[in-house]
Amino acid sequence: MMIRFARHGVFGGVAVAMLAACTPVTDSERPSGEQGLAGFASENALDRFARKMARIERETEYAVMSDAAPAPMALEPSVDAAEPAAESATESITNTQEAGVDEGGIVKHAGDYLVVLRRGRVFTVRTGGDALARVDAVDAFPPGKENPGDTWYDELLVKGDQVIVIGYSYGDFGTEVNRFRLGEDGTLRYRDTHYLRSGDYYSSSNYASRLIGDELVFYAPVWFVWDGWREHMPALRKRGDEGAGTPLVAPENFYVAEPYRDARTALEVLHTVTRCDLSAAELACEASAIAGTWSHAFYVSRQAIYVWTGTADGPADGDGETATPGQIYRIPLDGSRPGAVAAQGAPVDQFSFAEDAEEGLLRVVLRESGYGEGMWEGEFSEGDVALLSVPFARFGDGSDSLGRDAYRKLPEVEGWRFHNRFVGDWLFYAAGAYGSESDEPYVHAVPLDGRDPQRLALPHGVTRFDVLGSDGVAIGPGPDDTLGFSAIALARDAQVEDTYMLASAGEGETRSQAFFYRPDPSSQGGVSGTLGLPVTRRLDRPGAEFLGSGSSIFFLRRDSRTFSPAGELVARTAGAQPDNCIASCVDWYGNARPIFLGERVFALMGYELVEGAVERGRIREVRRVNFAPPGRPRG
Repeated sequence: MMIRFARHGVFGGVAVAMLAACTPVTDSERPSGEQGLAGFASENALDRFARKMARIERETEYAVMSDAAPAPMALEPSVDAAEPAAESATESITNTQEAGVDEGGIVKHAGDYLVVLRRGRVFTVRTGGDALARVDAVDAFPPGKENPGDTWYDELLVKGDQVIVIGYSYGDFGTEVNRFRLGEDGTLRYRDTHYLRSGDYYSSSNYASRLIGDELVFYAPVWFVWDGWREHMPALRKRGDEGAGTPLVAPENFYVAEPYRDARTALEVLHTVTRCDLSAAELACEASAIAGTWSHAFYVSRQAIYVWTGTADGPADGDGETATPGQIYRIPLDGSRPGAVAAQGAPVDQFSFAEDAEEGLLRVVLRESGYGEGMWEGEFSEGDVALLSVPFARFGDGSDSLGRDAYRKLPEVEGWRFHNRFVGDWLFYAAGAYGSESDEPYVHAVPLDGRDPQRLALPHGVTRFDVLGSDGVAIGPGPDDTLGFSAIALARDAQVEDTYMLASAGEGETRSQAFFYRPDPSSQGGVSGTLGLPVTRRLDRPGAEFLGSGSSIFFLRRDSRTFSPAGELVARTAGAQPDNCIASCVDWYGNARPIFLGERVFALMGYELVEGAVERGRIREVRRVNFAPPGRPRG
């Protein structure tokens, strides 16, 4: 599926196919009310639409992955919970895209403890009271679970005394949500398990879960079978309960953008956003489902959830293949009706989005051709670049198509590996080819107030953008096996303020959470502080950084916008230890993180947690703990 554009200064129009042979869904079948997307007024109305979609699938011979539909999951008994730990204020150690929106990760801070998810287990390490000691370890999966190796446990969140582990089960075709109780003494006790009917949500760049206050938010696509659609609707089931679970989507919360309702296009995926209340005695969830295409990207702000889906191809109409434009959906977190707007082009990942609540608009970076952030899809895009600005008021029923004035043409880039990031009132982007990013050693800095973009030359390529207080940073490979760090000061103009080249090193991880910058408390605008990043010295393993290959955490000081190396905390144990891993035995989300707790500095590397101290601008090791579990007995 390629997105077709006319080569103009901004993206050209995409043909909208509305074939008269389709049976329209009448207004009487849609619930009335506020402006936005229309759900279905009744189950009968949704059933009529489903029958039409099933016919279209058969007529156009679309391949629907019916074998990926969720199967009933094993019924297993519950286990009593431990005494809860008291609520305590905690410091965020996760490098998140949005302040106040936590992301599922591999390590979280919970009072006196660090909680770590690795290779199918959850660990606690005590750091409170100037300690550094292993406390407890439990399986990330339910006690007595059959075939735990069918599930990948990748994301961890902590809310009060609740430790939440999220995994995807290829054996049961669903999202598994396991909750544990964190005791005051750092012990972990299994609490409960819930299953969400879903498809594989894995992304090489994004995270499936978010935590906003007491609300747990999931995004997951569901390969949808329109024949017998009731059996494939998103549902939630508690482990141990009989039946298929509680449906999460009512007809009025099942949305189809207006251009898709009467078009002869097969919509093979439900893009499902599930919100769960963690403050309830029992996990209480509700969901919205949007019928669309496979290509997708997902972004969460404090105000709303945004989902992009790509162009839908239809059958040939005599003049060639037809297509229905892609859509950007806005799902407000206040419970009001979602809205949609037709859009051309494709965002690369969640960093292609930025909500400006004060201005009341969403900004999206788009490339001419791409598939969003599905499994490894975000690594490939091509063509022109544009910045789309969508006022909140334009999110309607999806029939509104933004004019050319909404798309700001940006300078072209060469290369299919594209990186972008909004930093303050600026947008950064760059592109190159994997393994030769240093052939394109520059970054485009775009002021969001409409002034002309700047092209900033660098002595290295770009594989990562991030935030340094009120400034930005570009990181990437340079010549002669160097890794470059360039600080970009942002004022009226963007300026490369300083660059540091680390010799004989490469990035150890690609995940956004692998980076962290801690501004000095007294530094106005955060122009002084310390950053940490996993690096590898094993440069003969191309591609290893996608799964985590950090052999040390490198720390770089920034004093009044000037870099100086602080040194590294190095792992002693290389690779996986003999832990007899039976679940999640590949570190898809990486295994190394820099951690800043108050004045203390740590490096997480696999099963090692190393504490360092910064003295005269240099870091030295203070102590370390290896929390690796003993090998499981086999058989």
